Amino acid sequence: ATHPAGFSALAPLNPLATPANLKQLAFADLQELTALRVWMDQMVIDWAATLHDDNLNQQLSYHTMAGDAASKPFFSLLVHFFNHQTHHRGQVTTLLSQAGQDVGDTDLLALMD
Repeated sequence: ATHPAGFSALAPLNPLATPANLKQLAFADLQELTALRVWMDQMVIDWAATLHDDNLNQQLSYHTMAGDAASKPFFSLLVHFFNHQTHHRGQVTTLLSQAGQDVGDTDLLALMD
């Protein structure tokens, strides 16, 4: 999908391969994943700083992983983008806890100053 604003801050993502399915491993090891994640997190921070209110109400058309065409307001896709990360972090926290790892306090209020 391409937003009408273009968002040149996201251009470095263009060469990255799109996974064929959700079971495809994208990285050979944790070190490779970590390096790309650090790079991508900074890119998202830089990109978010360029967003304007008029970008949020644009309709964005895209295809789901199942190949279905979809169209949603950009703000709702942003909410999903950030909220879904929380879902996956919760899954990882559960798996680590089940494996006997102490993940520390995970309550958001305890993490905020």
